[in-house]
Amino acid sequence: MASDIQKLREETSAGVMDCKKALDEAKGDYNLAKEIIFKKGIAGAEKRADRATGASVLETYIHNGRVGVLLELGCETDFVGHSDPVKELAKNLVLHIAAMAPESVEDLLKQPYAKDPNLTVENLIKNTIAKVGENMKVQRFARYQI
Repeated sequence: MASDIQKLREETSAGVMDCKKALDEAKGDYNLAKEIIFKKGIAGAEKRADRATGASVLETYIHNGRVGVLLELGCETDFVGHSDPVKELAKNLVLHIAAMAPESVEDLLKQPYAKDPNLTVENLIKNTIAKVGENMKVQRFARYQI
C-alpha cells in the first residue's frame, strides 16, 4: 500500500494523506483512487475560480518558422508562475494552440486536448490548478501562421 501511495502522489501531486484516503475509499483499486483524486482536484480548482490572477507568465512557440504562438497565462503569484507545473502547462498550451488553431480563449478551453483527447483544455488547466493550489486563467493568446 505504501508503494501505491507514493506512486499515486508522484502521478497526481496530491498530498500523502489525500492519496491514502483515496486508496482507502477505492478499497485499494489504484485506478479508482486516481480518479477520485482527479475529481477532488477539479472540485478544488472550481473553488479557486473566483480568485484574482494578478501575475502572468508569457510563453512562446514557433513551429518550423511557419506558425507562432504567444500566450499570456495568469496566475495568483509570481512564485507559482515560475514553478515547473505551470511552466509545463504553458508549454503544453502553446503547442496545443499551434496545432489546433482555436479562435478565442473560450474556443480553446472547450477543445479536446491535442495530447489526450479524453481531456479538455479546461480540465488540463484545472488539473494544474489542483497541483499548485492557485487559480490560473488563459488571459489571451495570439497565433500567427504564414
